[in-house]
Amino acid sequence: MLRRQFARNAHLQELDAACVLGAVCFGGATERSHRDPRIELAIPLDLLEHERACVDVWLSAAPARVERIAGVDVATDDELLFGCVLTDERAAGGLRAAARQAYAAIFGALDGTQCIHPLRFWNYVPRINQPLDGLERYRHFNIGRQEAFLAARRAAFAGAPAASAIGTEADQLAIYFLAAKEAPTSIENPRQISAYHYPSEYGPRSPTFSRATLARNGRPTLFISGTASIVGHRSMHPGDPTAQTAETFVNLRALVQSANTKLARSALALEHLVYTVYVRHAADLALIRRQFVVEVGEHSAAALNATFLRGDICRAELLVEIEATGTAA
Repeated sequence: MLRRQFARNAHLQELDAACVLGAVCFGGATERSHRDPRIELAIPLDLLEHERACVDVWLSAAPARVERIAGVDVATDDELLFGCVLTDERAAGGLRAAARQAYAAIFGALDGTQCIHPLRFWNYVPRINQPLDGLERYRHFNIGRQEAFLAARRAAFAGAPAASAIGTEADQLAIYFLAAKEAPTSIENPRQISAYHYPSEYGPRSPTFSRATLARNGRPTLFISGTASIVGHRSMHPGDPTAQTAETFVNLRALVQSANTKLARSALALEHLVYTVYVRHAADLALIRRQFVVEVGEHSAAALNATFLRGDICRAELLVEIEATGTAA
C-alpha cells in the first residue's frame, strides 16, 4: 500500500501510474507527466537527512480514477481511497472554521464514494503551538475538527480514525487521508488515556483520533497515529530527546502488540514498519536518530526507510513524534 522513495527529483515514472492513488512529497518537487492520474501533494517540511526529496506513494491493487467531489480531490479503486484538501484559514474565517470546513468537505466527499470509512488522517497545521484568542492554535484546530465529526455523525470518540497533527510555517491547513470500503478496527494503547478522553486542561474539545487503526481490506495494514512520549495523558522526559524517543517506542511497541493480538498472530514487527519521525529541533536529530536505531536495529528495513522531518509537535514540550505504517506478514 505504501512505497517510500528517495530521489533528487523524486521521479516516479517507473511506477504503474494507473495504480498510484496519491503521492505526498517532502523536501522538494516531483516530476510528473501530463498523463499521470495521481493526486500529488507537497508538504512544506524539510528533510533532515537527505538532500533528495522523499515521496510517500500510496498504491492501489487496481487502476484508480481521480475525481473531485465536494471540492475534495480523491483517487479511488472503489476499495481504497486517497484524498487531500487545502484550506486557507483567512478565507475560512480562522483556524477553527478552516478545520470544520475541511472535514465537512472530506466527509461530504466520502459519502459520495464507496469508500466511506476513514482509515487515517494527516493534518499539517500552520503555526500549531502559537496562541490565538487565549488558546493554543492546536486547540482551535481540535474544536473545529470535532465539530465537523459530530455534525457529520462520524465517530469522534471510540472508533475514530488514526491521525496526526504537525505544525508547519505554511499559510494553508493541509489534510490528506486514506479511506476504505471496509471499516477498520481501532486500537488504543493501554499505557495511555485515549486522546478523545483527555481532561479539559488540554482544551475545550479533546483531540479526535484513535492511537492506531488496523485496515483489513487485502493484507491487514496497521496505521499508527502520531505517537510521542506520553504516559496516561502526561508528557514525559521534558528536555531529553533521547528519553522521549525511547518512551515513544515503548508506546509504539504496545500498539504493535495490541494489533498482533487482534490478528491472533505475530504478523507485525517494529523493525518492519515504515516510519516518519518529526523532530522539533534539528539540533536534536543525532540523538533521536541514535535511539531510533537502537530500537529498530541498525540494519533493519525500518532504519533504512525512515524519514526524519523538521516539524512542530502538538505539545510545545514534546521534542519528537513518530508515526508508522506496516502491512502484516
